[in-house]
Amino acid sequence: MTDSVVSGGGAVQATGARSMAVGGNVSVAITGDGARVVMLPAEAVRWAREVEAPPGAGNLPGSATGVFVGRQDELTELRRMLADQGEAAVTQVLGVRAVHGLGGIGKSTLALHYAHTYRREYTLVWWLNATSTEQIVTGLAGLATRLCPQWAATVGVQERAAWALLWLQWHPGWLLVFDNVEDPADLHHYLGTLPDGHHLATSRIATGWHKIAPTMTLGLLDAEAAVDLLCTLAFGPEHTPTPQQRRDAAALAADLGHLPLALEQAGAYLFETGTSLADYRQMLGQVMDTAAGGIDPERTIARIWRHTLAAVERRNPRAVILLNAMAWLAPDDIPRSLLAPLCPDPLALGEALGALHAYNMISFSSDRPSVSVHRLVQTVLRHQPTGADGYPAGRQDAEHLIQHATPDEDTDTPQWEQLLPHVVAVADSTPPHCPASTDTADAYHAAAQYLYRQGREAHTVPLRTAALAQCEQLLGDTHPQTLASRNNLAGAYEAAGDLKRAIPLYETTLAQRKQVLGDTHPDTLASRNNLAYAYQAAGDLKRAIPLYETTLAQYEQVLGD
Repeated sequence: MTDSVVSGGGAVQATGARSMAVGGNVSVAITGDGARVVMLPAEAVRWAREVEAPPGAGNLPGSATGVFVGRQDELTELRRMLADQGEAAVTQVLGVRAVHGLGGIGKSTLALHYAHTYRREYTLVWWLNATSTEQIVTGLAGLATRLCPQWAATVGVQERAAWALLWLQWHPGWLLVFDNVEDPADLHHYLGTLPDGHHLATSRIATGWHKIAPTMTLGLLDAEAAVDLLCTLAFGPEHTPTPQQRRDAAALAADLGHLPLALEQAGAYLFETGTSLADYRQMLGQVMDTAAGGIDPERTIARIWRHTLAAVERRNPRAVILLNAMAWLAPDDIPRSLLAPLCPDPLALGEALGALHAYNMISFSSDRPSVSVHRLVQTVLRHQPTGADGYPAGRQDAEHLIQHATPDEDTDTPQWEQLLPHVVAVADSTPPHCPASTDTADAYHAAAQYLYRQGREAHTVPLRTAALAQCEQLLGDTHPQTLASRNNLAGAYEAAGDLKRAIPLYETTLAQRKQVLGDTHPDTLASRNNLAYAYQAAGDLKRAIPLYETTLAQYEQVLGD
């Protein structure tokens, strides 16, 4: 088995995947990150053709036992769109009297209910976190692990993703759910090269889909459905609410803007505490409309969250500590093992997570050793006041969790792949003026080096950026470790094809290394060579050639001919 990088200085960027037979012995698959051509051996190609998915195969997060009201028409329309065209994207309404910017409107819930309702109509149902192309590739790799575990355990992420693409091409009738797509273009080639199944996407992005898939815009629940949902959650499905209870529910639902996530969290609080609808509405206070005439989902959830969090803390103080830490991690597939340092006793950890689940603050299912937090809940939690130590609530705990979980360099790929989204999430969510930590910088660097060894340097930009910021804050602008971090970030931008950002970083690093280390130090020579290569990649030979000539002369002087 061999790998090769298709590049001309920086990695070729593509967003989809395609495969082709080569010489009858191997198959080439260009995976979704676009940076590698993966060669699969003949036996792996044969297994992709011969391996059948077991009945009911899939990886859906959660079950279909939750409350689902007010979306039957949308469910029917979604089925029609997929049956007619094979692709559909569920987006949210934007504009006046609409939820703007954030989530909570029920896109993923609708997709999940569709997948559960029709799963017997498909040979396989596979749920993919589609926030980035990197996570799509990782999700596809998980499909290979499920269907061909013995071979998958011996290869890397790119090979497993390539195998999954071949399997999907050989076996029609599947459903792929791309959840939380940030850039519709990320799906273009997947939809174009995998025509024999259904593709369902959810996204907060309402534009950019016209060349990708037909869209269904999902609005707020109507008033009647919102009351049904709130009453069912607050009193239980067997209870028939009185006319007064329905009136109180209607008033509270209107206060909450008929936002599904807000209704779910309010209903969970009412059910767990036995608080009446009228008393809860008085506790909550009127949620004011925004100037645009719609609701502000972050403010709405914040009002609910204050009362819910107080109730959770009274029931299980450890649960609040866990929730605050999870606010800074990736929202999906948070391993329970990652949270263990905050609650080493497995029984106590289960009780704390159970308390959060009861109040609809997190979700999990009994057959998955991980939990999820809604992105909107995370956003609200991250905006808590900064403590005396300079950290917002849970931030320092989240950093300690990724520091504790960082594997050794030679650790197997699955452990790294499970941790990677959470390290990236912590790096991406760094608050301004937050204290720096060498241990956190080391965790970012270790994760970036793992990706580098995997041939995925283009995906290290957020990690390299965060590591550089930590080094600059702790060590100063010209410390050797800071200079190394700046050089690494330049290399990541170059691998991503972003020479406009790479070249200034290379220029700064070279100037500072000359100043600190001298003109002929090996690191200075390496920087000069890197800059020359970047100029060459940008087509600027007038600047590249003199740098190459100088570098060669100095290498001959320092190291010999």
